[in-house]
Amino acid sequence: MDLALICCLLLWSFPADAAPAEDKITFLPGLPKQPSFNQYSGYLNISGDKHLHYWFVESQQDPSSSPVVLWLNGGPGCSSLDGLLSEHGPFLLQSDGKTLKYNLFSWNKITNVIYLESPAGVGFSYSEDKYYATNDTEVTNNNYLALKEFFCLFPEFSNNDFYIMGESYGGVYVPTLAVKVSLDDSINLKGIAVGNGLTSYTMNYNSLLYFSYYHGIIDSQLWSELQSLCCSKGKCAFWDVKKSVCELVAKKAFQLAMPNGLNIYNLYQPCAKEMAGEIREEKDHTIVYRPGIFPPKLEPHFRETFTLLSGMPCISSTALATFLNRPEIRTVLHIASQASTWEVCSDEIFAQYGREIESVEDQYLELLKKKYRILLYYGDVDMACNFLGANWFVHSLNQPLQVQNRPWYYYENEQKQIGGFVEVFTNLTFLTIKGAGHMAPTDKPNPVFTMFSRFIHNEPI
Repeated sequence: MDLALICCLLLWSFPADAAPAEDKITFLPGLPKQPSFNQYSGYLNISGDKHLHYWFVESQQDPSSSPVVLWLNGGPGCSSLDGLLSEHGPFLLQSDGKTLKYNLFSWNKITNVIYLESPAGVGFSYSEDKYYATNDTEVTNNNYLALKEFFCLFPEFSNNDFYIMGESYGGVYVPTLAVKVSLDDSINLKGIAVGNGLTSYTMNYNSLLYFSYYHGIIDSQLWSELQSLCCSKGKCAFWDVKKSVCELVAKKAFQLAMPNGLNIYNLYQPCAKEMAGEIREEKDHTIVYRPGIFPPKLEPHFRETFTLLSGMPCISSTALATFLNRPEIRTVLHIASQASTWEVCSDEIFAQYGREIESVEDQYLELLKKKYRILLYYGDVDMACNFLGANWFVHSLNQPLQVQNRPWYYYENEQKQIGGFVEVFTNLTFLTIKGAGHMAPTDKPNPVFTMFSRFIHNEPI
């Protein structure tokens, strides 16, 4: 019998409040004061031998009535604890790798949030057979099984409104999982949100060179060559190169867009000064730019480019790794002895991951047909998954436009400020966050929380 089904059968014999006491975090080192809300850390056991680590924080409002959000970081192969401890969790890890500071803009101010480390092999998640080759289809299925077990372990939340959210390669994880969940009437899915997500390889990479030109990285002479050699009738093929004459000029342009020392996750931020091997960039940089995911004609050029960039110290994960690998932290989080040393991203997962989806157009159209609410938000100075390609993708869905592109606002010290720009379609919102990069909640926590709150409450952004 399936393990998740056994779990459900057992829990149905208990009262509704059946949160697993053995997973409860009773004391978390590094906090000046322990939280008033409940939090849990443990494993969701799937497919017999796979164990996905979760960290669940209850809402600081009424947990019983607050929505439940599932959060997935990207990669593929990167940990969602990054989202918890450095983006929008209730407490943020400080640079000393020991101290936690309460987050004024935590998403659990208004929602219950599940941070899931997926797939097996990421973070503290593991498989007993240590076999970590996987693909988009298997990850979708396993995340669904993990979600089902979560609601078995926490049946008191099974009727709450539910949202699936994520970032970066979460642009694939989120809509594919949402389509599967939409077939399950026992889960009260209301919508999805994706931050700086990958939606289409072709649009993301074609738009990167436009982005680079608009930001002064590519000069007008090279841009003219690109237009002449790679474009026809207003359409350019920088990604899916069809003409050999375009290859050399496209190579030159992409190498300018990815120079050593440029922070691709936030064009306007400097690179962290840390040694290679201790830096997030060396691992997380693989999200978009590592060889093996590029078309054959440009593959050799990108291999050269990545070799140039492999030691690029831009975003540090040293503090996260220091904190999460402390024995006392593993103990309070109930981490299994079989779990590996925690890393922000797994090279092993990335190297073996089967990318089956080149565009999530079909998934979005399916969700829109079923009238789920969708939010796509993008920090506008991210180069890894840039806002321009995502905007092209949104318009390619051909949904009825309700509100033309306009500024949206939030308040900072009681002063009204522009948070970015927004377009609204039927059940679909596309939004930019001014001055934010790939990890928008880290860069601009106040406007991102304002956006999040309005989306959750179904208010106009």
